[in-house]
Amino acid sequence: MLLTIDVGNTHIKMQMMEGIETKAVFRLTTRTPRTSDEYITQFRSFLDLYDLSRASVDDVIISSVVPKIMYSLNSAVLKFFGYEPLIVGPGIRSGIEIRTENAKEVGADRIVDAAAAYYTYHRSCIVVDFGTATTFDYVSRDGVFSYTVIAPGVGICANALTTQTAKLPDIEIQKPASVLGHNTVTGMQAGVVYGYIGAVEYILKQMKKELKDPDAYVVATGGIGRVISAATDEIDAYDPNVAGIGMAIIYDFNKDKRKKVKA
Repeated sequence: MLLTIDVGNTHIKMQMMEGIETKAVFRLTTRTPRTSDEYITQFRSFLDLYDLSRASVDDVIISSVVPKIMYSLNSAVLKFFGYEPLIVGPGIRSGIEIRTENAKEVGADRIVDAAAAYYTYHRSCIVVDFGTATTFDYVSRDGVFSYTVIAPGVGICANALTTQTAKLPDIEIQKPASVLGHNTVTGMQAGVVYGYIGAVEYILKQMKKELKDPDAYVVATGGIGRVISAATDEIDAYDPNVAGIGMAIIYDFNKDKRKKVKA
């Protein structure tokens, strides 16, 4: 099996993949500094949780938007599995053509998401990734990545509401039954979640209009994406495992030239 490691700003998500099928998932926080030995402990916990052996992992691929943790994470993979991981970055074959003003600015996470959507649905897609930031990335029917929208994530919006006001409390991000709040907490939840749904719907409609592609298939991923997807018809599919699928697809493009560097 292939171990995919998706390093986001808030969480690290590890998936065990057989082809593009997710067999096991393990999440941990990103922000806590860790040594390579601490990452190794997490690898062991993941494998033990699913009764898997180290030998069941044939290779490792990493997509990261957090450079400062990569030295320890790479070292952990090298020490525990015995070889360096494949890193999604410049020079790797992704099957997606990047046509932006500066292709190097496009994060590994967005390349991975684009590859997953395009090669899963084989049509033009907009991938909405609800992470720390929410990204809306368009891939044409020819597999070209040219356009993007980047918005503050719903968590950032909620945190801004509480940290920039004197009396408003912290809230759990959930969709209340009605937009009409009966108290401060449900009023805040309604404003954040319903307001965010409205923003997502408008951005998607405007993207399709300006792209002249009303039939672009919209795929959502990320934790809060499940809540938003269930509340709007503008999102066609929700898949929490997009990153792992994308990395498995990208790995397949590169495996024939993959030379494992042993410890």
